Amino acid sequence: MTTPFATHEVFNQSPPFQDVNLFTSDAALMEAVKREGAMHAAAGLSAFGAACGSAQAFECGRLANENPPRLRAFDSKGRRLDSIEFHPAYHQCMQMSMAEGLHCSAWDHLAKPGSQPLPGANVARSAGTYMAIQMEAGHQCPMTMTNAAVPTLLREPQLAKSWIPKILSRTYDKDFKPAMDKASLTIGMGMTEKQGGTDVRANATRAVPAGSRGPGAEYIITGHKWFMSAPMCDAFLVLAQAPGGLSCFLMPRFLPDASVNALAFQRLKDKLGNRSNASCEVEFQGAHAWLIGEEGRGVPTIIEMVTHTRLDCAVGSAGLMRLTLANAIQHCRHRSVFQKHLIDQPLMSQVLADLALDVEAATVLSLRLSHSFDHASDRRAVAWRRLMTPVTKYWVCKIGPALAYEAMECLGGNGYVEEGLAARLYRELPVNAIWEGSGNVMALDLLRVLQREPDTVASVMDDLRDATRGDAHLKAHFSRVHTLLQDQPVLEWRARELTEALAVLAAGSILRAHAPTAVADAFIATRLSSHTRHTYGQGLAGADARAIVDRAFPH
Repeated sequence: MTTPFATHEVFNQSPPFQDVNLFTSDAALMEAVKREGAMHAAAGLSAFGAACGSAQAFECGRLANENPPRLRAFDSKGRRLDSIEFHPAYHQCMQMSMAEGLHCSAWDHLAKPGSQPLPGANVARSAGTYMAIQMEAGHQCPMTMTNAAVPTLLREPQLAKSWIPKILSRTYDKDFKPAMDKASLTIGMGMTEKQGGTDVRANATRAVPAGSRGPGAEYIITGHKWFMSAPMCDAFLVLAQAPGGLSCFLMPRFLPDASVNALAFQRLKDKLGNRSNASCEVEFQGAHAWLIGEEGRGVPTIIEMVTHTRLDCAVGSAGLMRLTLANAIQHCRHRSVFQKHLIDQPLMSQVLADLALDVEAATVLSLRLSHSFDHASDRRAVAWRRLMTPVTKYWVCKIGPALAYEAMECLGGNGYVEEGLAARLYRELPVNAIWEGSGNVMALDLLRVLQREPDTVASVMDDLRDATRGDAHLKAHFSRVHTLLQDQPVLEWRARELTEALAVLAAGSILRAHAPTAVADAFIATRLSSHTRHTYGQGLAGADARAIVDRAFPH
């Protein structure tokens, strides 16, 4: 309908990115799920991919981020509440992800004592996480931590007996009430303090025995946490200094007598991204908690939780990268410039193809890591998990923000404004590189493996040597990595170089074995060569850029 004062017609704009099946439109994801042992979950993942990619799901994501959580510290009469209020859209996202089991499905076998994990359970869960984070990223924080808390809780059988059955529930229960009265439970985490940050051994929070000491005993905790993730959860794994040293505790929101535990939330963090998720500063004003493991063994006790969260950091970053790429490709297929669709312009086609190479590499490397979590009795898988968790987390999370910026530039001004997906994704991607160990922490973790676990290193290098056979470029890069490993005197100075070199070698090897030739050739030629690259869209003049783009996001 036109009006007398109409100034223009809206045309040459791409349609909204919505109503896309995030599983069936992603060839790299589908192939990785099959290859890594979770093909039995394909039908369910397809249904979940359709739900996460629907217009309704993306609208929930928008609303949850435009209406961030609010802290209600007090009621109208001045009594402490310390509760968090969320927009209904956030709760809808939580309900979808919990129904899918993203907080627990890798542990479903615990419901039946003596049963074994379902083959590919971690891979299937990772694929679901990869898609759910595209729907909305912030709500995946409690999903990740609840899943990751299970192995730590299992160290204390009595606590596990009380908490794990309700963790395994697929029903989302958002109510603030005692755990015994809830249909399901979520777990958060509090480790870092103002004075220590990554150096948790500098923590000053104190834990005093309420009676007897030792595993499973009750302690009174006084102190603070500078970052406590997901404060709306039902309990938290926290670190505090017990008489025997830094120790790990389970701190519930409610005590056994149904009274509220003494956690005083100070404020919610005002974050660059991850806005739908609450992160807070908290004081423990004589809060009650129960010891997990031995006093003084806090870091070894909680490290299993940290390892699982690092897996999700990599998987989540890969999922966000996938969405920012697909959004850019869709725009470029519909937007015309200089009498051609953007995707038909040679420079743009090369940029999109270059982005697609990193997205596929991040996807296959993350799912390969997830596969290693499914094979705890396999020595080689255990070695891959130990060495490649920091390597994968480092590289995938590091390349995400730059990729998101380049994809945003593909949309021009439309990408820079908050109405679309691109700006939110750009703000979101840095968090996973920082959370659960920044780049230097990952590189130092790799060095610890090299220094303390030579058999682990030898096992992974054997796998990589086998994978590089038949490809001269991969073999040359393997030799460079092997030489770097021998340079012990300066290895700490070159730890980042080694971490990235291992990541691209592993990713290139997987792509060479399983991806189309156009993808593998282009990745290896551009990522494993000596040519210095600081921006995307270089080195693909001889590649089949259009085939790479069409594989990344089919018409």
